[in-house]
Amino acid sequence: MTQPHDPTPEPAGKKAAPSSSGKHPIRIALVEDQPKARENWTRRINSFPDFDCICSCVSAEEALTVIPEMHPDVVLMDIFLPRMSGIECLARLKAKLPELQIVILTAMDNQELLFMALKAGADGYLLKRTKAVDLRRALLDVLDGGVPMTSQIARRLIESFRENPKSKDESLNLSAREEQILQLVSKGHSNKLIAENLGMSFDTVRTHLKRVFKKLHVKSRTEAAMYYINSKMSEQRPDETKPERFS
Repeated sequence: MTQPHDPTPEPAGKKAAPSSSGKHPIRIALVEDQPKARENWTRRINSFPDFDCICSCVSAEEALTVIPEMHPDVVLMDIFLPRMSGIECLARLKAKLPELQIVILTAMDNQELLFMALKAGADGYLLKRTKAVDLRRALLDVLDGGVPMTSQIARRLIESFRENPKSKDESLNLSAREEQILQLVSKGHSNKLIAENLGMSFDTVRTHLKRVFKKLHVKSRTEAAMYYINSKMSEQRPDETKPERFS
């Protein structure tokens, strides 16, 4: 049985002091019910000089209470939690804090769980065997507007495009600028890079993306990118009717 956990802003052995660059560490919240795994993830996060694990929650219920009070930059969320699942917790946190970046952690590259998480609003999806250097890169990527995921997860997404083609009668219904931004998102560009390429501010890109999400009825960059790519694949797919034969 998991012992009650009392999260504190400053975990033992880690001070929230400015890094060597003069910037304050990036604040990470962890949601993991297994004590050993929780300890290992906390140690890995705090091993990076520019990161600080400010709290580690043992359940979704605890996370829903603690995380809104702690104001982390990124949440690492285990998908399998007792009682309430990580996916349901993710959806509830996103409803309260839509700007919060949440990356799902799982030991399985299950396609159904992947899409459930993305539809709930996950900003990234990583396997628990992700190496430390890749974890740090993923955390920085999600803060820069990217969608971190392992190559195995990306492969699952590509397979889904082929298995579930989008019907031709559906329209993106986006403005030219919104579609331009969505196209860059589908190519893996971060908000910062999109802003530089299009000569607009970072906040303007985010505003456009919020409108895109609302129009497409999606909750994440990945889901929006999937929608766009599938739409373009449908447009380019030749008519399945057989051409008339001439003698």
